[in-house]
Amino acid sequence: MLSRTADHLFWMSRYTERAENTARMLDVNYQTALLPQSAAVAQVGWQGLLSISELLPAYTAKYGQDITSRNVMDFMVRDESNPSSIVSCLRAARENARAVRGALTTELWETQNSTWLKLAGYLKTRDFERDPAAFFEWVKHRSHLSRGVAIGTMLQDEAFHFYRMGTFLERADNTARLLDVKFHAVESDFFGAASELDQEYDFYHWSAILRSVSAFEVYRKVYRDVISPERVAELLILRADMPRSLAASVGEVVNNLSVVANDHSSETLRRAGKLKADLQYGRIDEILATGLHAFLTHFLDRVNELGARISQDFLVPTN
Repeated sequence: MLSRTADHLFWMSRYTERAENTARMLDVNYQTALLPQSAAVAQVGWQGLLSISELLPAYTAKYGQDITSRNVMDFMVRDESNPSSIVSCLRAARENARAVRGALTTELWETQNSTWLKLAGYLKTRDFERDPAAFFEWVKHRSHLSRGVAIGTMLQDEAFHFYRMGTFLERADNTARLLDVKFHAVESDFFGAASELDQEYDFYHWSAILRSVSAFEVYRKVYRDVISPERVAELLILRADMPRSLAASVGEVVNNLSVVANDHSSETLRRAGKLKADLQYGRIDEILATGLHAFLTHFLDRVNELGARISQDFLVPTN
């Protein structure tokens, strides 16, 4: 297939997934901000979210050092000058879809197009301000719908595999960032002793993170125990049967990359396979011993390198 077509499909799925995951990260912070805490602690949480999303310099250039929940959500939801905002991501997804309209099924195009049109109407009202959680759920639902329509209607040829590759590469990146929010925002050691109040706060914080990746019920089914940071980290990093885990996402990238592999992609496939093997045979105690933040930072570097190599091997850079 034409590399430009592959590029548009790859980025269409990445932007759709990025919008969903931005909504998930914002939802985590919004829900945990409702817990009893000081204004200083709440500000640290929002600042950590901006830092992990690599948006802190752009935010401070516009709003200064005043980091509030309202400004952060406005910046990451409706700000068109922010290329990672939800409105920017869904616009980019729609434009990439429009560029390859002939390669999409009618149902998939209509889903992408109607999402953009409904978003524009949504943000003209005060509904987002009145109930941010409902808006974040709507964004996640539209992403689920787009993905389901693609799986249910697209011919499973090379176009389909580039679409899926983009989805899971973006998911791996964003799940790592989402998990890292917890550790970036707080300097204390979560795996050490904590007061009863700290443990109660930690329980609600980790519960919010699990719910944000649709993993709360999964956690209960797998571990049948109280929520602990170590097991949450294991579930979202190493469990290949958890759909949004790093292991599952990288595994899907490798599977789809293997199908479209060409004479120039052997090194890219090797690196992807090595990353998959590291997760497949990794142990959570070893990861925690070296530091979760350090592990996730290194993982993000490898995922970004993998994305760059995929673009170099297959795609015409248009984004």
